[in-house]
Amino acid sequence: MRLSVIAASAVISLAPALAQTTGSINVSGAHARNAQATPASASFDIFLQRLWPQAQARGISRATFDLAFRGCTPDASIVALTKKQSEFSAPIWNYLENAVGGARIQRGRDAAAENASVLAQVEARYGVPKEVVLGVWGMETNYGSFKGGKDVIRSLATLASIRYRGDFFRDELLTALELIEKGYVERSELRGSWAGAMGHTQFMPSSYMKYAVDWTGNGHADIWNSSSDAIASTANYLKGYGWVPGLPWGVEVALPAGFDHRLNKASFSAFTSAGVRRADGRSLPSSGEARLFYPAGHSGPVMLLTANFDVIKKYNSSDAYALAVGHLGDRIVGRPAIQADWPLKAARLDMAATKDLQLRLKALGLYDHDADGRIGTGTREAVRQYQISAGEIPDGYPTPALLARMRGKR
Repeated sequence: MRLSVIAASAVISLAPALAQTTGSINVSGAHARNAQATPASASFDIFLQRLWPQAQARGISRATFDLAFRGCTPDASIVALTKKQSEFSAPIWNYLENAVGGARIQRGRDAAAENASVLAQVEARYGVPKEVVLGVWGMETNYGSFKGGKDVIRSLATLASIRYRGDFFRDELLTALELIEKGYVERSELRGSWAGAMGHTQFMPSSYMKYAVDWTGNGHADIWNSSSDAIASTANYLKGYGWVPGLPWGVEVALPAGFDHRLNKASFSAFTSAGVRRADGRSLPSSGEARLFYPAGHSGPVMLLTANFDVIKKYNSSDAYALAVGHLGDRIVGRPAIQADWPLKAARLDMAATKDLQLRLKALGLYDHDADGRIGTGTREAVRQYQISAGEIPDGYPTPALLARMRGKR
């Protein structure tokens, strides 16, 4: 018998969902390991032999284990896909254009109309705005148009056997086996992305275990085929990670002449007092806190982001992804596009230069993460601190000119 996951008591992992459209996984960089080669069948068999005692300790029966891996071989196509992470490498304006442009806004409006009743009820129950759920749905699978057709068990086993990103995929694999063992899903249902994300909004197995909702009440949280279950599950996920009802994810703003860029995080009222205004001419919220975010430096658009932006990042740790989710949702419900111009011709750091920058920031004691060549929250904050110490505008945006100065060149 299938059981409603939301009623299950054995919910254990806090691992996030994975973005199918971007291929980015929200796990700590400290555990990231790059795969060097696809596992040979012999080493894959050894991996499965060593996995069995761990599965048994989780309450997995031998029958379930054998069923899950019957005929399973490593997937040679997956390793190459681990290298593609456009939200960390593409210019953010290109990423947003691809994510929010084209027909996706209209598809989102169509999905909103088709699911209006469920979206309204889900928003009332979980406090997550419908447009944010629609933004996630659109980013993950373009409203169900591509949910992934790979065997999730095979995908997770391939990644786990080469220890891509440490133990993350091994743990997800074990949780997937639990889903089968407990009768939450059938073995044949476990279809999804190359990295094991499933359904309309691409839940990892641990996210399904903890947050999947049987909204239709048929005894099965069917995130693969039921848009209602997927919508409710997504809202439950965001609520579970601390979504604050009534607080926007963020707003585009215009800064006054002579603005002191050292003001980084404050209440909305403090930003209003400092002359910060919404780009669309409306008033800033009267309550709550936010922080300034310069996605392309102080010469481009400027945003005020709230704690709800960080909740979206629990789905995918990229700032570009979370910005795309929020902006797509805004456009679906009729809010304006980002109004400030992007610095399209400005020079950018490549991955090698970004790694050099991170190593230099690390040597200064400003950065304590891996020098991975990706510009994320940690890199931006380290750059901001360096800019403050150097008397520069602290927008947290790394540029070739800033790196040249750090290298002692002019």
